[in-house]
Amino acid sequence: MIMPVVDIINLITASSGLMLALICLSMSVRTRMMDSWGRRFFTIFFSLLFLYVAFDLAELISTDLMGKGNPALSQLFLFLSSMFSSMLMPMIMVLMLHFTGEPLRGNRTFYAVLGVWIVYTVLLIVTQFTDFIYYFTEDNEYHRGPYYPLLLIPPVVIMIIILIALLRRRSQLTGRQFSSFLVYILLPLACMLIQMRFYGVLIIVLGSCLAALFMFAQILTEQAERIARQREENAKLLADNRLLQMRPHFIYNTLMSIYYLCAKDSEKAQQVILDFSSYLRKNFTAISNTGTIPFTEELEHTRAYLVVEEARFEDLLSVRFSTPHVNFRMPALTLQPVVENAVKYGLDPEADPLLIEVKTQGTDKEHVVIVEDNGTGFADGTAGPDADEAGGLTDSLPADAGFHFALDNIRQRLDQVCGGSLDIAPREGGGTVVTIHIPKE
Repeated sequence: MIMPVVDIINLITASSGLMLALICLSMSVRTRMMDSWGRRFFTIFFSLLFLYVAFDLAELISTDLMGKGNPALSQLFLFLSSMFSSMLMPMIMVLMLHFTGEPLRGNRTFYAVLGVWIVYTVLLIVTQFTDFIYYFTEDNEYHRGPYYPLLLIPPVVIMIIILIALLRRRSQLTGRQFSSFLVYILLPLACMLIQMRFYGVLIIVLGSCLAALFMFAQILTEQAERIARQREENAKLLADNRLLQMRPHFIYNTLMSIYYLCAKDSEKAQQVILDFSSYLRKNFTAISNTGTIPFTEELEHTRAYLVVEEARFEDLLSVRFSTPHVNFRMPALTLQPVVENAVKYGLDPEADPLLIEVKTQGTDKEHVVIVEDNGTGFADGTAGPDADEAGGLTDSLPADAGFHFALDNIRQRLDQVCGGSLDIAPREGGGTVVTIHIPKE
């Protein structure tokens, strides 16, 4: 026996809707682009949609493929399909009130929707025991009764109530939220009115699934964009916080060095004060800048810092610059803290004087800044001693903790601000090489 074309279309439509509901259900369970409330809501929503389409498909199979079969089973499947589909309508009102921030308790619109849904449920239950609305013959054939339109009136009323509530709350919803609700209301409502007049292809199943998919896609996209914006804001706050953490560690020691220099060499103390003032001015300016600055400014800032340090440590520190490539930008407080780390953890009064070399070069894809020193290095988990409050040296600092914290801080800021990176490696012959990579684009 060849199946009618209408029955084939209905089976294909219901099967497609079932797969669509299952995919959306899986996405709502697994997605991390929604908050927990949204995931729970859409998990329940698509579970109901899945059950609705599944029982609708089961009813089609029971009536179209099983022939005379069991009319009681077909009637049960149709009842469950109608019941689960009706539950989707109050849930739309719940979602709308969630987005507008209105509580369910005491909300007259929600109570109105719930009241009409209860009327529909009672009417659907009564239908199972009468022939007035629809019935199945002993040959397992579905027929509409004379009062069939009564069963469709409550869903239409619910949709109209929700539509009015949506229009009244338009200003409280985003554009995507409003359009998703509007499509979900109007598309099934149109399909319902068409199916009320004509019986054949199950238009409402297709309309409900497509409307649910559109609503889910719109809301998921909006949630994903909101989370992305939130992550960007959090990243910016984190970058700003890291930038503030890059304050100079040696201010106290420098002031103490100037204090002792005032008694020993007043002229040198005055020069150190001028250099230190220049450094502080550039440092505070850099702290207020959360973006990128010309490399020449960062280089000038670094020079001001090193002038002070060379005055503090005299013959223990020397610096060389080889920076022919300077026409690029980098995050503020990037080079200076790297050089500061080299001084802080590389100086050792019992070893040779610390030599720091700052070099730049450019490739086709990136700008490269290299800071190389012959200090004590870091590979063995120790670092050079730190300066004491009189400008001398002490070996009390556990190096790796501060060393790696500062450079990890710079590495993360480079990645967040300009997509750059920072590499640390031991220097051949002793010491450390820090390489900063900044993409040209």
